Amino acid sequence: MKASDLLKAADRPLDREEARLLDELDPRRLPQHIAIIMDGNGRWAQRRHLPRVAGHRAGVDTAREVIETCARLKISALTLYAFSLENWRRPKAEIDFLMRLLREYLRKELPVIHENNIRLLVIGRPDQLPVEVRSDIKRAMRQTEANTGMRLAVALNYGARAELVDAFNAILDHARHNGGSFRVDEQTIADHLYTAGLPDPDLLIRTSGEMRVSNFLLWQIAYAEIYVTETLWPDYSRARLFEALLDFQKRDRRYGGLSGVAACSAGTGTRG
Repeated sequence: MKASDLLKAADRPLDREEARLLDELDPRRLPQHIAIIMDGNGRWAQRRHLPRVAGHRAGVDTAREVIETCARLKISALTLYAFSLENWRRPKAEIDFLMRLLREYLRKELPVIHENNIRLLVIGRPDQLPVEVRSDIKRAMRQTEANTGMRLAVALNYGARAELVDAFNAILDHARHNGGSFRVDEQTIADHLYTAGLPDPDLLIRTSGEMRVSNFLLWQIAYAEIYVTETLWPDYSRARLFEALLDFQKRDRRYGGLSGVAACSAGTGTRG
């Protein structure tokens, strides 16, 4: 099966560039888990002499298309960095708008998410979000919890350092309640992260050209391939996503070992 066969029923027909890129993709070598730092909404709006909130609203349209595309490509998990712990430093009016936009998105898109067999997860510290937002999140997660398709993890009120702190405290609480000696290994930590049960990301995409990971999934992206594009998030299209996937498929993922060619050279005594 070609990758293009998976998108035949997409909401928007493929344009010529998208079709060309999609035909180059090997559907057998797609990442299991894609994580995206959705950056550039404010700059997108500024360049158009629009208020920042216009950029956030345009970014929602991009998220909708990326979610649908990843689900149709049979990506196992997609994590979107939506609102960080540091974002509380922004003006109150902007934060209030983002919370309203999130509620609006859940109300409008939840039926589509559910119909596409997507399971919605929220990672972060949701208890610190407004009560109405928490209620909508719980309802959405409950409605989709039996779905067996792509798992969509939305990072809300999220910070990777806070995630590690919460994981270590959970491990310590478990030890205190159970007594005796205990040993912590990598699996113990992974089991207490917000993302427990999800595979680690194979591919981390960051839009807007910034060369940093911004306190996002610091533990989980240890071996992720990182792809940075200058494209601002509201302009991020299916074609740009396909470009990232094609770049991923060209990478030689060695996990600290040797590539096939290098391993053969080492075995025969050839110096590299």
